[in-house]
Amino acid sequence: MSGPVNAPQKNRNARTAWTMAAVVGGMLGLAYASAPLYDLFCRTTGFGGTPRVAQDAGDRPMLARSVEVRFDSNVDPNLPWRFEPVQRSVRVRLGEEILVHYRATNVSQRPIVGTAAYNITPEPAGPWFNKVQCFCFTEQLLQPGQSIDMPVIFFVDPEMDKDRRYDNVRNITLSYTFYESKTERAKDLLGGIAANGNRKGG
Repeated sequence: MSGPVNAPQKNRNARTAWTMAAVVGGMLGLAYASAPLYDLFCRTTGFGGTPRVAQDAGDRPMLARSVEVRFDSNVDPNLPWRFEPVQRSVRVRLGEEILVHYRATNVSQRPIVGTAAYNITPEPAGPWFNKVQCFCFTEQLLQPGQSIDMPVIFFVDPEMDKDRRYDNVRNITLSYTFYESKTERAKDLLGGIAANGNRKGG
């Protein structure tokens, strides 16, 4: 039969328990942050065909070399929206800033909040494709039957021309996929509609 636990052993047990709690808490924190951190890493580096987000267009040359940029659109099967590019493709000189639009329409009978993810193909072109402005990761609220035109401003980095490995890049496809958003902000947006409706009805 073991005797009472002495004070030094109690202190060691308490420290071990606190250390384990801190490790578990740290792992949970990393798991929670991993998705946004990975997204930030991809948008900063162009990893995995993710276009870089340019903070400022800057002073850059516009080259004679051009590429055709095609626009692709997809909708998750659970989202009753129609989503398409206003134009299917544009020819862009390296360094040239271009504005295009995508159009989304809510074809359901209820208000819905959607959000879009995006990628670039071919994947190696991702680091050279820079978005100055876009609707990606911005939650869009559409009323039943409502349509909205969403702008995308981008350029293809002229530095790509200096790397011979990308000489064969003649076409780039920018692809978006819309999903229904069920975040807290989406709930707030939908709740605001319900609150306004109740005030009007009352």
